[in-house]
Amino acid sequence: MESPDPAAPEPVPGADGIEAELLRFLARHTGREWTIDADVFGPGGLSSLFAMELVVYLERTYDIAIRGADLRMDNFRTVVRMAELVDRLRQSALGGPGA
Repeated sequence: MESPDPAAPEPVPGADGIEAELLRFLARHTGREWTIDADVFGPGGLSSLFAMELVVYLERTYDIAIRGADLRMDNFRTVVRMAELVDRLRQSALGGPGA
């Protein structure tokens, strides 16, 4: 059995799964643990350059397109907000609520 590529994790269904995966991604790329409501771009947090890496990661991992107004920094401040964005964009793509 082949082990999954850690650089390309399988998306986990549901917001809780998204939050857990985002926490793992942040820990791997920053060397520190985060909480789901921590402001990742606040004092002592991540650089705005890392925001672009987050956008690419979210788009590739969850097969979504983040464009226009969705690129606001507020959508990336916390793991909760990122998971909500992913969930909303996935629902829109499927023609679900908010589409």
